[in-house]
Amino acid sequence: MARVLAVVLGAGLALTACGTSAQAPGGSGGGSGGGQEAVTGLRFMVPNTPGSGYDLTARTATKAMEDAGLARNVEVFNVPGAGGTVGLQRIVNEKGNGKLLMQMGLGVVGAAYTNNSQATLKDTTPIAKLIEEPEAVVVPAASPYQTLDQLVQAWKADPTKVAVGGGSSPGGPDHLAPHLLAKAVGVDPKTVNYVAYDGGGELLTSLLGGQIAFGMSGAGEFADQIEAKQVRVLAVTSAERVPDVDAPSLREAGVDLEFTNWRGVVAPPGISDADKQALTKLVDDMHNSQEWKAAEEQNNFTDAYLPGDQFGTFLQQENERVATVLRDLGLTQA
Repeated sequence: MARVLAVVLGAGLALTACGTSAQAPGGSGGGSGGGQEAVTGLRFMVPNTPGSGYDLTARTATKAMEDAGLARNVEVFNVPGAGGTVGLQRIVNEKGNGKLLMQMGLGVVGAAYTNNSQATLKDTTPIAKLIEEPEAVVVPAASPYQTLDQLVQAWKADPTKVAVGGGSSPGGPDHLAPHLLAKAVGVDPKTVNYVAYDGGGELLTSLLGGQIAFGMSGAGEFADQIEAKQVRVLAVTSAERVPDVDAPSLREAGVDLEFTNWRGVVAPPGISDADKQALTKLVDDMHNSQEWKAAEEQNNFTDAYLPGDQFGTFLQQENERVATVLRDLGLTQA
């Protein structure tokens, strides 16, 4: 079962020293590039640690781009901290830089609230939303909880004792999901013992080490451990079962909740109209490529593509939705 693959780029454009400009047909690029010149000079920022979901997304996507001949020598680099808001501040500070993209998603939306970030996603240039994925409720293979109901009963009996971990800081999807689950099953969200980890790697270490009772994160984060039978998935938060994951949906397990995470790409503020148009077209070309379609199928992703201004409208709606959820759960005054 493959790991998470998200985001990025397509063909037909190249990034030059002074910005992003369209290339005439007939360049040297291969793959889905249709004979057009591959992108060069692009940097791709990951706002958390190596091995995290965003990191895996960016690096896997970059390899797919390069294998398809759509880009060459894309630099992927990490700027971790504060649930992605250190990276968010960095991209906001890169005003006018048309050769920089940032991997992001729902987690950065929430972290901007819970970390009282001065920089917000309203300050960035939306490029595209690409995919959605469900969260998975996961326990170690040696856990006494064989079903979601068994876990819920123990959780209700002593919420503070049954710790749950997630690979995102407060306000992120791995934080929102267990709090919403708690509310749905009758556990006071304010009593949830949530342990935040900076990405899926740290979460898995603690889960396998028995430091937490269960974890919630994207199903792809646990792919290798699921296949190796080191962990057991008790439920997924999508409307229906996830292919290749032997677990019911929450609704199938009797819980009235559906929750999905999403991932997309933004650029710095203040880039030129030409750069914005070029980067948006670049991602659109990628989305339409056979390489991307194959990646979606391989990773069981739900396509949720929204380009440019449509993604901008979606981001505004998500900002309002997340703020409302955090207030309702008593987790912020935002």
